[in-house]
Amino acid sequence: MATPSSPSTPLFPLLLLLLLLFVVVSSSLSSSASLSDTFLQCLVNHTRTLQQQQEPFQILHSPTNLSFPTLLQSLVRNRRFNTSSTPKPQLILTPSHPSHVQSTVLCARRTGTELRIRSGGHDFEGTSYVARAPFLILDMFNFRSIDVDVKQETAWVGSGATLGELYYRIWEKSGLYGFNAGVCPTIGVGGHLSAGGYGNMLRKFGLASDNVVDAQIVDVEGRVLDRSSMGEDLFWAIRGGGGASFGVILGYRVKLVPVPKVVTVFRVGRTIEENATELVYQWQNIAPRTDNDLFMRLLLQPVSSKRQKGAKTVNASVLALFLGNADRLVSMVNEEFPLLGLRKEDCAEMSWIESVLWWGDFDSGTAVDALLDRMPKSVNFLKRKSDYVRIPMSREELELLWDKLIELGKVGFVFNPYGGKMWEIPASDTPFPHRAGNLFKIQHSISWNEDGIEVELSNLAKIRELYNFMTPYVSKNPRRAFLNYRDLDIGITDNGENSYKEGSVYGVKYFAENFNRLVKVKTAVDPQNFFRNEQSIPPFPRSSLAMSQYSGSTDTARKVTVLVILFLFLKDLMTIYS
Repeated sequence: MATPSSPSTPLFPLLLLLLLLFVVVSSSLSSSASLSDTFLQCLVNHTRTLQQQQEPFQILHSPTNLSFPTLLQSLVRNRRFNTSSTPKPQLILTPSHPSHVQSTVLCARRTGTELRIRSGGHDFEGTSYVARAPFLILDMFNFRSIDVDVKQETAWVGSGATLGELYYRIWEKSGLYGFNAGVCPTIGVGGHLSAGGYGNMLRKFGLASDNVVDAQIVDVEGRVLDRSSMGEDLFWAIRGGGGASFGVILGYRVKLVPVPKVVTVFRVGRTIEENATELVYQWQNIAPRTDNDLFMRLLLQPVSSKRQKGAKTVNASVLALFLGNADRLVSMVNEEFPLLGLRKEDCAEMSWIESVLWWGDFDSGTAVDALLDRMPKSVNFLKRKSDYVRIPMSREELELLWDKLIELGKVGFVFNPYGGKMWEIPASDTPFPHRAGNLFKIQHSISWNEDGIEVELSNLAKIRELYNFMTPYVSKNPRRAFLNYRDLDIGITDNGENSYKEGSVYGVKYFAENFNRLVKVKTAVDPQNFFRNEQSIPPFPRSSLAMSQYSGSTDTARKVTVLVILFLFLKDLMTIYS
């Protein structure tokens, strides 16, 4: 009997064929062009198909381009993710036309490259421009067009525009309208609105996402869809569920909100020695239940005592926007909240657009066109966390909190009252579920300017200690969180086989009972989970399995699969004939 290795046996030609296939595929893998060249050629092909005039190389930036570092760093709003050790993208794409976005999505799928979508760069955890796997950035800052239609009381705004630009363009057309979004003017519209978006008129008009009436999105198939063509399920999902889980948001049509000719602002502060404990205790019950025209934000932070040298205390500051004049405001506040001691001289009357500058911490007298500046005054290292409070803290609990704030030193709080419209809108209307029953939202905040890993770890430890301290006093089962205040501490997914299980951990905190509806939409529109990040909406498990079998849309993935199959087959044959 001939041995298995003898040329006279039938096995030899089969082994020779398998070896030849192995060499061919391996050679193909090793000789593949660089990602930049491959991606550029793919863009060229799709650009011709879509008949777009601008050359693809004008929107593609590789690390060898002189413009690359500037583009990468220009929209980084958290210095924690702008260090030498921060993972860098393989490419940055700067589209200026929908066809560029379509081509980028299709080419990213073809090359098997992870895609991160950035509009303003304010994601607190940097997930719009940092990834652990090889990735590219689709930077939407060129999508900045804003078309205000006063007659229809709407505005179309590109996802790369900032809130400041939107506010300015509305004011430019009419001083009788505004929009209820955030107070930071450099925030990008795309991420802000798609994750909910709130501002100092939420008690009157709800969230920014509550006032979105249409949108355009590029889906995983490279199609440009509006509300009518995407369907109501997907339109529901991208108004609070985070657009980057479902596609690339090109822009939103928003409903303008009426504002009076005169609004009033004030800031009044008290320390512990000035009865801040009683002030904060009362604020918890008054701020969510007062007139819907009044928004009273509360800031809590440790400060140096003016009464005792070298000692620390806690300052509680109330910052307010009132949609009306000072006389009416003072009368109402002194009736409902006499402990605040509000005087007319504490107040400033102004137009709504001037109040935007006031809340943005611009100097008095700053021209309105300062809102068009896309660069923030400063960029710090920072960490943010969030909570919701449904039961007021007692005076004794507040005193324990003061001790903890003084002990930790740098950590502060922002309390944002709900009530009003926020309690009227059903939790199922949008993915944002934190409606009736929530008295206020907490932002845990810490910022620092010193570089270094030890400094970072020390500051992260402080804010996490404060977060743990607050556990008995905030929402439970689940402990809820706000997507716009992204916090990777509450859970992440590696987008593998366990993505649904891992996603449920943070998903129910952000979306509560709306999480599974978001998963259902995700499974329908992106079953292979192409649009993903560390806290994206996962598809249902069966889609994750399909993805692992499919990963298949890329040449590299197919070749690797062939190699694995050939290797296992060859191994089995060798076992049989040995």
